[in-house]
Amino acid sequence: MITHRTPHRATFGIIGGVAALAAAFSVFAIGDGPAHAQTAARVESQTRPNFGVLLDPPTRNAGNSRRNHHRWRVVNPPVIRTHGGEEVVLLDCGGNPGTGAVESAVRRVRPGGTLIIRARGGACVGRLNIDKPMTIIGEAGFDVSRGIQGEPTMLAPDGLPCATVAPGVRVEFRDIVFSAPRAGDAACIVGYGGEIVMNRVGITYAGDEAAIYTDGGLVDLREVAIDAQTVTAAIVADRATLTTNEVLISGAQSGIEVTAGDGPPTRINRTRLLGPHRPNNFGPRSIGLLVEARREYGEVAITNSKVCGYPDAVVVEGATVRVDHVRICKAQNGVTVFNGEVSVDHSRVVALEVGVWAIGGNGRITNSHLVGMRRPIDEDRGQVAGDHNRVWSKYACENKWAWDRRYGNRYGMAALDWRSGYSCQTEPYPREWWARDEQALGVEYDPHVEPPEGWDRYKSGFGWYDCKGRYVDDRRHLFDDRWRRGSRGWTRDCPRLPGEPLFDFNWVFIGVGVGQASFDIDFDAGFSYRQ
Repeated sequence: MITHRTPHRATFGIIGGVAALAAAFSVFAIGDGPAHAQTAARVESQTRPNFGVLLDPPTRNAGNSRRNHHRWRVVNPPVIRTHGGEEVVLLDCGGNPGTGAVESAVRRVRPGGTLIIRARGGACVGRLNIDKPMTIIGEAGFDVSRGIQGEPTMLAPDGLPCATVAPGVRVEFRDIVFSAPRAGDAACIVGYGGEIVMNRVGITYAGDEAAIYTDGGLVDLREVAIDAQTVTAAIVADRATLTTNEVLISGAQSGIEVTAGDGPPTRINRTRLLGPHRPNNFGPRSIGLLVEARREYGEVAITNSKVCGYPDAVVVEGATVRVDHVRICKAQNGVTVFNGEVSVDHSRVVALEVGVWAIGGNGRITNSHLVGMRRPIDEDRGQVAGDHNRVWSKYACENKWAWDRRYGNRYGMAALDWRSGYSCQTEPYPREWWARDEQALGVEYDPHVEPPEGWDRYKSGFGWYDCKGRYVDDRRHLFDDRWRRGSRGWTRDCPRLPGEPLFDFNWVFIGVGVGQASFDIDFDAGFSYRQ
């Protein structure tokens, strides 16, 4: 067997040389390692794509990264936590609308906080998307008695609402003028189950929807003016509770549309509804106040208000409606009832055709004035009860005069009732009432009565009427003397009736006293008010 032996010294030498070389290499590598690592990292960072820059390009002033970062956060701030945000936020548009400042300011307000809008340099353009309770106040203020004047506070983008309110959220607007000149199919104020409170607010709207639309919830309007150029109603409250006080609505095809629900009653008080003053030849019916009902049988009350310029002033398709101290003018039909119950009390209705028309349902009218219409009430399938109402109408009260023979051929005259509970008036319709309502709408004065000839003289105590209804003037026998003194006035047209005496007798009762007797059987009869 052949074996190869290596001397121990040679072996150790080889191992030592290898170890020395390894040590030297390792020392060299460890000393130069950090420099190589930093260089590789720098190269990798410069060649790697920056997707953030691609999505959000920097502004022109890229040198000041801190200022650019702050400006971006102002325009698009991060979503604030539920319990975070600011108590008061001031939004100053400064004549630079459309920058997203409106949406940003709403997000910055904490729940229950206040947003103040300053529009000195021009209206703030944007949409108020309100998803938490807050108060929004305009700095300029608003006076409803002067109408909508000057520049708006908030301007809605084309085709978008001015403000939307989320369900369960309560928002209050004060001293703000909203404008939506090109709204299209969007309403200006939209609410779904929220609470919208407006105080000293103006709204100008032009579109195909309502200026204020709510589905459920509550709407409380105080000192609000709405100028809505739309073919629908200015306010639509669908199963929502509506409360108005000192509200002016003009321009819209219809005024208010309410669908009564099972919530609190809707109360319309001190509200003026001014329609387009033109007949409804096409499109939806022009209605001042439309009350609808679904399964719930709600209640609606309109008090101390005026509804003028609509062909149909008040239309009730369901629910219980109370009309109290309301003036209706320049209408074709005053109150129309299709279903439900309506009570009209201490109100004035000036219409062309019908005062209260019960197509269905029930109505009651008391202590009211019915003016100008052909039929004060009309009943199809419904019923209308009336009491203590006054009627001014040439049509309804035509030939409603009664001659009451008082003394020979001397007749007194009085107006009859149009129907029980509706008395025809002999005095002209008061001019001050016309000047208060119809004159401003371009309606000429009409007394709405045609009294017989000599009526004014007769009421003053002069003269009488003969059997043919002709007035006979007399200056000798005035007041009650005309019914007991002088000739009895028989003529060829009105001859003496059989059994009538030619003259009166004076009797003297001996021992009893002196007295005068008359054979006038109608001496104490008074006026007859029966047909």
